[in-house]
Amino acid sequence: MDSPVLFAIALALLVMFSIGGVAYAILYPMLAREARKEKRMGRISSRADLSVGQREAARDRSRRRKSIEDTLKEAEEKQKAKNQAGKISLKAKIKQAGLSLEITHFWLASGASGLLAALVALVFAGSPLIALCGGLIGGCLPLWVITYIRKKRLAKFVLEFPNAIDVIVRGVKAGLPLGECIILISKEAPEPVRTEFKAVVEAQSIGASVSEAIQQLPKRIPVPEANFFAIAITIQQQAGGNLAEALSNLSTVLRSRKALRQKADAMSMEAKASGAIIGSMPPAVMFLVYITSPDYVTILFDTESGNLVLAFALGWMCVGIGVMKKMINFNI
Repeated sequence: MDSPVLFAIALALLVMFSIGGVAYAILYPMLAREARKEKRMGRISSRADLSVGQREAARDRSRRRKSIEDTLKEAEEKQKAKNQAGKISLKAKIKQAGLSLEITHFWLASGASGLLAALVALVFAGSPLIALCGGLIGGCLPLWVITYIRKKRLAKFVLEFPNAIDVIVRGVKAGLPLGECIILISKEAPEPVRTEFKAVVEAQSIGASVSEAIQQLPKRIPVPEANFFAIAITIQQQAGGNLAEALSNLSTVLRSRKALRQKADAMSMEAKASGAIIGSMPPAVMFLVYITSPDYVTILFDTESGNLVLAFALGWMCVGIGVMKKMINFNI
């Protein structure tokens, strides 16, 4: 071919590609817009094709989440109000200790104990100041005993409570209702769990619901474990869900808290031993000095100035022991 023919073919191809490029540049946005429109319509139609059951399930999940949030907020507010309330009343302490003791009997026991301690101190020391201190210590002795019994009872409840929750989990998995599981615990569990769950059963027998009866448990046993249990049951009663799984997780958490508490006690045992040794050194030294040189010690009991020095020494000893106890006490 000669050059004019090749030139014509090349020009034709160039014009064709140019026209195609211009057409593509003009038509592509319209085609892309149509494609996006079809894709959007497909998504809308797929949303519209959702079944009524799926939409209802989504609404149920939203309502359950809102109910759980409201329940947790209410429980948190109640706990804050309880913390702001301050000290526990004497009647509540006696009840939490598991004692059937009237307030009047307590005050009579405190007065008799204080009077007896004052008489004993007066007979052996012969000093009214020592007798007064002995009377004050003796008068506080019943309160200390109740506090000690209450602390031991609460600790025993915390120790046995995860086992009771495991009984509920196994019962629920076996098909028993929650109320029947609580009745079983009120009959078979060791003390003090049996007594507290028996109170829950009695509250149900007079018309309270399971949730309302269990919400009274943290008031009788003011420990975080009982509060966690009441919150879990309340949420399940209001929002639904797998009760066995929730209580199983709660049991695992309580056992983990127990292990952490024991680890903290083990780590602080050295500090506790040091505190006990330091606190026992002054009385021990005083006793040894009395054995070897009685005149150096009897002056503290025979003179008014000695009695005053002894009273101040005892007071500062109590302050020091309290400070050491506060430093090595871990609340978990």
